[in-house]
Amino acid sequence: MSRTHRTTRLALAASAASLALLATACGGGSGPDAQAPGDGNPVTLTFWSATAGAKETAEAFNKTQSDIKVQFSLVPAGPEGVTKLSNAVKGGNAPDIATMDYSALPEYASEGNLENLTATSGELVKKEFPEAVQSLVNLGGSTWAVPFDVTPIQLYYRKDLFQKHGVEVPTTWAEYRTAAEKIHRADPALTITNFGGGDPALLSGLAWQAGAQWYGTKGDAWKVNIDDPASRKVAAYWDGLLKDGLASKTPLWGEGETKERATGKVATIIGAAWSAGNFPVSYPDSKGKWGIAPLPTWDGTPSTGMYGGTSYIVPKGSKHTEAAARFIEWVTTDPEAMTARLSSLKTPSSALPANEGMRAAAAKEFDGSYFGDQDVYKLAGEAAATIVPGWTWGPVQQQVTSAQMAAGGDHTKMLSAGQAKGETAVKDRGLKLAQ
Repeated sequence: MSRTHRTTRLALAASAASLALLATACGGGSGPDAQAPGDGNPVTLTFWSATAGAKETAEAFNKTQSDIKVQFSLVPAGPEGVTKLSNAVKGGNAPDIATMDYSALPEYASEGNLENLTATSGELVKKEFPEAVQSLVNLGGSTWAVPFDVTPIQLYYRKDLFQKHGVEVPTTWAEYRTAAEKIHRADPALTITNFGGGDPALLSGLAWQAGAQWYGTKGDAWKVNIDDPASRKVAAYWDGLLKDGLASKTPLWGEGETKERATGKVATIIGAAWSAGNFPVSYPDSKGKWGIAPLPTWDGTPSTGMYGGTSYIVPKGSKHTEAAARFIEWVTTDPEAMTARLSSLKTPSSALPANEGMRAAAAKEFDGSYFGDQDVYKLAGEAAATIVPGWTWGPVQQQVTSAQMAAGGDHTKMLSAGQAKGETAVKDRGLKLAQ
């Protein structure tokens, strides 16, 4: 067993222990289907999602089945979608299946909004998905979701600009700053990247890489460690680049960001595996100029965190948990599901399936010529293998994200705002906060 695998197993064991509080908050497992597939009565499942290609995936599944049919409905993404789903659960009219960001799962599960999938999908998660992502869906010793994608953070860089200014692709964050200084000194209109506006999801992923653990437990109390030394190191680094003019203060997302990247005003982009699909659409004139490399690290040892990511859940109240589990297994592990999803999209997708058996099908649908024939999925898979294991989200992360967004682009302030909100939100929910 490799050092990485040993570390992963130990970290996941600690993660399971730290989330034991969720077991009592979430209640028991799901019951049998009112209409079990195969008993002669077709089961109709309702499926809500904001993900692109979800409708076509459901239609493809329906063509393979006679006893289960899936009815798809498009819902808003982000917090608006989570609120809509929460209201549906409370009103007793929730769908049988939905998609949800990993960061929202513990909060949603601990509020009693999910069916326990241990009996129907626990073995699937254990056998078919990497250990590093299992800690995101196995909470308190139970399985509450099935992973869809894995989202390692990677470095996208302008090969032509690096060559022009004699800069090597950085492997450490110290080298990245040196590259930023050299590039900006040679061309004051050029910065290493744009990093303004503040993105809590990216900040958490970079803190994850640095070894932070934003949530944990002590006895029967929650620990909130957002403003910890590892995270402050990350925040100070990026705030320093912005203060010194080495990184652009243009917000990470929006028209200004697209213009800077498309016109060669930034030399790198800090993105996830799913980011690769945006390049041919957002920067079509830069084909062949961008390359992909591992994310720089603090000590030179390959490592990364995750930026986003989606899972499949069964909202509380579903009467068709067994049928839902069959659809979820198909959509997360059958290559035909990935082919149906990607072939239906009007724009490219480079989302990396969490299930490794799905990746070959995904790679066939992606034109790698934009990146000079680099194997986008191979590189993303290699990055996924270096995700620091053991990260877990807490039961108030959605409130923390809102507080961090309100703090603006100062990353150090985002951490302190998140810490303060995390502590008050835990207590406001009636949970114990470790001192």
